[in-house]
Amino acid sequence: MAHFAELVDGIVQRVIVVDDAHEADGERWCAEFAGGEWKQTSYNNNIRKQYAGIGYKYDANADVFIAPQPFPSWSLDSNHEWQPPKPKPSGLAIWNELTLSWDQ
Repeated sequence: MAHFAELVDGIVQRVIVVDDAHEADGERWCAEFAGGEWKQTSYNNNIRKQYAGIGYKYDANADVFIAPQPFPSWSLDSNHEWQPPKPKPSGLAIWNELTLSWDQ
């Protein structure tokens, strides 16, 4: 089975499962069947960096799905990963957006 993400203005609205018989032309098949724009995604993260979830952004230039920004202070790195303003310390820690620091 193949998975395809529906995009509206570059944002994933839903992800559907399509029979393997349509995988090769799945993006076109999904558009004909349900309308809209579709991109294939993969549970194994084999294509487009990571599995697309609802609310993820599709970056057409890099051809990757990007997770929603976890906190306003975090920034996107060149590998399309969200990074905190301060590195996470070792051990258990939770990001505190109010203090812009890690709570252990």
